[in-house]
Amino acid sequence: MSEDKDTRNIAESKREKDGAVYYIRGRRTVDGKQYQRYAVATHFVERGEDYIKVLRQYIQPLYKEGDIISMSEKVISMCQNNTVEMKDVKLGFWAKFLSKFASKSTAGIAMDEPYKLQLAINMKGLPLILWASFCSAVGKLFHKRGIFYEIVGQDVAGIDGFYSHSAFELYHTLAVLNPKEPEKVCEKIKTELGYSCILADANDLNVEILGLSPDVREKGDDYAVGLIKDNPAGQADELTPFIIIRQVPDDEKDDMEV
Repeated sequence: MSEDKDTRNIAESKREKDGAVYYIRGRRTVDGKQYQRYAVATHFVERGEDYIKVLRQYIQPLYKEGDIISMSEKVISMCQNNTVEMKDVKLGFWAKFLSKFASKSTAGIAMDEPYKLQLAINMKGLPLILWASFCSAVGKLFHKRGIFYEIVGQDVAGIDGFYSHSAFELYHTLAVLNPKEPEKVCEKIKTELGYSCILADANDLNVEILGLSPDVREKGDDYAVGLIKDNPAGQADELTPFIIIRQVPDDEKDDMEV
């Protein structure tokens, strides 16, 4: 399936059913089985919304027994209001200085954004950030990447926001942190809605599994990563934070519609 430069929501893949809009994202094969993925379009989910209500609104019209729902970590964190505003981050010398040497990322804003680096310092403390920066610099001499985030941890790697180029003005000055208690979020969704689910921090370079409903957890992280390894939710401003993942019948040749 083709995709344009800025978004994967191309007209050819757009479908609608019972008022719900979705996009066919194509298939993946995991453990010898094929799965079709459908990216479900939503409104811009604001801070403090109820993720159970949001899921029910957009997933229920399309859901079939056996589906797995993949969720962007950002939409859950917005519902939890687990965010930080730029005005509350006091920019210091070390963030300004170290950000000049940080690598840029094609997958989003990295530690070259001083406010994001300052937020990491606030979360982890300056000594750890200095150590991670030193180790990262040494690693680059040997062409090894990712050392900084290996040291500081997923909670820093998961900081999302301060995007001056975002189409959504709120994200220009707002950072979204990783969801609180992601495993409990998935368990709640499974209990209240019956949806098997994956909560992931995904971009076009990497997928980090944050939480799984108990039935998906039995199959392991590698299984969950395989289903969404190509980041079907998208990297731009698609507004498709939920992905319905459905096993394809053996005799199904064409892209299935919901």
